[in-house]
Amino acid sequence: MSERAPKRSVSDLAMAGAEPLFARPRSTSSLARPDFERFLAYSREFHQAHQFTNNGPLVQQLETRLASFHGTAHCVSFCSGFWALVLAIRCLALPGRREVVMPSLTYRRMADVASWAGLVPRFCEVDADSLGMTPALVEPLLNQDTALILGVHPIVNCFDAPGIETLALAHGIPLLIDAVESVRETIGGRRVGGFGRAEVFSLHASKLLNGFEGGYLTTDDAELAGRLALIRGFGFQGPDEVVDLGMNAKLNEIHAAMALAGLDQLEEQIERNRALYLAYREALAAIPGLRLVAFDQSEACGYKNILVELLDDWPLDRARTLSLLNAENALARAYYAPPLHQRPYAYPVIAGPLPVTERLGERFLLLPCGHFVDAQDVAAIATLLHFLHTHADDLEGLPE
Repeated sequence: MSERAPKRSVSDLAMAGAEPLFARPRSTSSLARPDFERFLAYSREFHQAHQFTNNGPLVQQLETRLASFHGTAHCVSFCSGFWALVLAIRCLALPGRREVVMPSLTYRRMADVASWAGLVPRFCEVDADSLGMTPALVEPLLNQDTALILGVHPIVNCFDAPGIETLALAHGIPLLIDAVESVRETIGGRRVGGFGRAEVFSLHASKLLNGFEGGYLTTDDAELAGRLALIRGFGFQGPDEVVDLGMNAKLNEIHAAMALAGLDQLEEQIERNRALYLAYREALAAIPGLRLVAFDQSEACGYKNILVELLDDWPLDRARTLSLLNAENALARAYYAPPLHQRPYAYPVIAGPLPVTERLGERFLLLPCGHFVDAQDVAAIATLLHFLHTHADDLEGLPE
């Protein structure tokens, strides 16, 4: 809960030298902590087996459970979602081609993923309502040099994966999906994880399923799963035989133990996330100029992220809003800004005019959520936002 009284005058703001609203920062990361004894019980399994890495018993157990959870034939775990994406691109990209179609309004290092895989990002526009790719936006970018479509689910809800899956099949181009924010989501009642050739998820502590760090890929393609399992372990088949170009991208047992403990309690976490979302929905409804991006509750949701759009009648720009919130230890963040096509690169990228992405890239922010935020914190953050709206004209003398 918040440690300080609400702000009643501009002089009460941390920017004016007062104590911040929260003594301990409230972040946008999930940071869910499963029961410690449950985590220790899993850890004892690999400790007693004397196997701490190299496809140990807990990694195998986690992969089996995650494949079942997502309704796919295979799951392959990795040291991070980043390297899961890089290696999947290397395996799936059409030979002799160099372009990867991806959205520009997405994770700030997504272009690096394509570059690490030796390919060139071609940035795609997004839909103004869903914030995701659509078949109509992707198809004009496909050409004889397109090696792969990299679909990315927005931070709330999902893009039209079935539509782009159909498009990809029609053009004979592989579809790989970054689903790191969509672990529990469904599309048309179908669980995310089985669309396209493969989907990639993160086990970072900031994500819905906390494995400290790590990632995994789900697929129904046995050949792809087998090759990725080889590549993540130096390309070794057996003790000494190298059969493929590889690297050390394995998930170790301690991370698998944490992820398994979290998976056991995932539904409890989601119920808590949902309660926070509903608290925000009620608390923000009366504040002019703000729009909470709603979860599609006709589908399964993880309710992990609280995304807000600053509308035209919000009196502060986003940078100023963020600086005021962050000073109060309400660690809000800009949603994917600047868009990827507006960033400098030391490698080639391809981008045409993306006016929708550029407009959307200035309007959204993430509010604190996750394991260390409660309903009283939500009320305090909403009260602070209401104060900022009401007193916007009085803030000019505060530091930038």
